[in-house]
Amino acid sequence: MNAKPAATPIRAGLIGYGYAGRTFHAPLIMADSGLRLSVVCSRDAARVHADLPDVEVEADPERMARHPEVDLVVIAAPNAVHASLADAALRAGKHVVVDKPFVLDLTEARALLRAAKASGTVLSVFQNRRWDSDFQAVHEAIACGRIGRVVHFESHIDRFRPQVRERWREQPVPGAGLAYDLGPHLIDQALLLFGLPDSVNARQAIQRNGGSVDDWMHLMLDYGPLQVILHAGMLAAGGLVRFTVHGTRGSLVKKGADVQESQLRAGMAPGASGWGQDPDPLQQFNGDADVAPVERAAPVGDYRKYYAGLCEAIKGHAANPVEPIQALAVMAVLEAARTSSRTRSDEPLALTADEAEAARRAFPGQAVQGGRMGAGSC
Repeated sequence: MNAKPAATPIRAGLIGYGYAGRTFHAPLIMADSGLRLSVVCSRDAARVHADLPDVEVEADPERMARHPEVDLVVIAAPNAVHASLADAALRAGKHVVVDKPFVLDLTEARALLRAAKASGTVLSVFQNRRWDSDFQAVHEAIACGRIGRVVHFESHIDRFRPQVRERWREQPVPGAGLAYDLGPHLIDQALLLFGLPDSVNARQAIQRNGGSVDDWMHLMLDYGPLQVILHAGMLAAGGLVRFTVHGTRGSLVKKGADVQESQLRAGMAPGASGWGQDPDPLQQFNGDADVAPVERAAPVGDYRKYYAGLCEAIKGHAANPVEPIQALAVMAVLEAARTSSRTRSDEPLALTADEAEAARRAFPGQAVQGGRMGAGSC
């Protein structure tokens, strides 16, 4: 009997071979049998070929966006050019992945949603931290109703990097700063859990000597009885907790963070033995000081699920793993946060009625509390 021929891989082109492109996208694309990394756009061909000797290198990002031998364009270039490159690729009929942040503002976001609709291709945003082990552990516990109705949710991504580095993310250029860098991850996770907030109150600051862009951010999302705090800073040397969650029947604490980024930096291939395995358990407290917290092993994190889902979406077999309307909603929260930090005010989301309704459908939010995942998952 003749073997069934293998499906033709989706040809991917990667724009940018800096930290995001080299550390995240290239390894994850190559780990997916449904994708083939065909072209990398970089001005340093030697650096690319040292890692990927068989990949074509294109120096011009505009030409890369329209490359005839590419089906999917992945944009891991500096934030300020996300919108223009994504627009060029969509107009050329390419499927597009944009690394976070999606774009710089709501105006650019809306323009890309229109371009994607006109092209009939898939537009998605790389929100890999949806597949972090720490977030998956907290999400599962909330969805199963283990601590009742959530009233306080606190999410931190804190680091200790006291020296300002010579890279565009830490220099005074459009799209730089911690709010653009880590804010989209924190916001996306909160919206997945709780949906759209009523308002946003935020502060941003420059705390490091020699800093010129925000390196500290603190967002409060108002959901009425539920209050959500999202925080990131660059001068946190220890005593860190990734998640703290309080509910009507108990509390959750997740101290350790997902390990996949550190594994990728160390050169581990996605899917290798130990990939995504989190040694730090989720702790559940019931309010009795004499009773030790219940410890639950964190699920295995797996960023590969993003590109696996994307392949299925491109083939028309599944939904987009990160829908454009979700990216628009994240941008609305980020824009409200920037305004709030400047004006010292509570800010609503600047979404139209139609956008807000579509975003609520994409982020059903509080419906996950109390077992929406189903008893089999709990």
